[in-house]
Amino acid sequence: MRDIYQEVTDKIIQTMEEGTVPWRNPVMGMDRITNPRSLATGKPYRGINVFLLAMQAMQSGYRSGYWLTFRQAAQMGGHVKKGEGSSLVIFWKLLEKKDPETGEKKKLPVLRHFNVFNLDQIKGIDLKAEDDIPDRQFNPIETAEQVIEGYKNGPVTMHDGGNRAFYRPATDTIHLPEQERFESDEEYYCTRFHEMIHSTGHSKRLDRKMDTAPKPFGSPDYSKEELLAEMGAAFLSAHAGIAPVTLKNSTAYIRGWLKVLRNDKRLLIHAAGGGQRAADFLLGIKQKQM
Repeated sequence: MRDIYQEVTDKIIQTMEEGTVPWRNPVMGMDRITNPRSLATGKPYRGINVFLLAMQAMQSGYRSGYWLTFRQAAQMGGHVKKGEGSSLVIFWKLLEKKDPETGEKKKLPVLRHFNVFNLDQIKGIDLKAEDDIPDRQFNPIETAEQVIEGYKNGPVTMHDGGNRAFYRPATDTIHLPEQERFESDEEYYCTRFHEMIHSTGHSKRLDRKMDTAPKPFGSPDYSKEELLAEMGAAFLSAHAGIAPVTLKNSTAYIRGWLKVLRNDKRLLIHAAGGGQRAADFLLGIKQKQM
């Protein structure tokens, strides 16, 4: 029997472990993705469905915030593209059941589910005027490019679409959306710097056990690594001369960890020290004794 509860839980845990942080995603169009709605009814999804569909959109690189069932797509003159997979949506349905002892009828909530497809997975329904996100022109920042080029024996970086940026220790690769999808050039570099700092934790570099002993989401070590990467990215941004913009974004990111920071007064200082070491390693600066 299909365990919907477990499926939902596993999906969220997987996404969180991959480091998806909604409040720190500078990719254009995220406001639509994080507020999914039914194209057929116009109504926004609620509860856990908001997270399920937003996470699926981020993982798959969908630009649309609209979703449809297979039947709804057909009724609107469209059809699901061949080979596309559906996404799970759940709801509660009240079913009337008779008490075997008293014979009294009661309505009990029962968990039900159905499958939907993102508008990007459907042909024949044209909403370009509403749904397309115009790509801006990307203008490389020379000082930031110098930081990237100066990272000797760093990981391979792929601009393979989607809405997420992440470092994958198992393959030692950085994955990013196309540069034009970021809200600004500075946002792109700040995000890339964040993932580059993560990559210094690989066993063949500074060995923070990124590939040999991954940190469980929510653990103190996971929190420290995330803060370390953001602070290291801020240091790299300062080196490249784009600190004013990226520091503001880093502050917003760190705000999301306030509860963790309040529970460990040493975390921020240790993360900053680790971030500085990572930035120095990446820049080829030898450590100095203080």
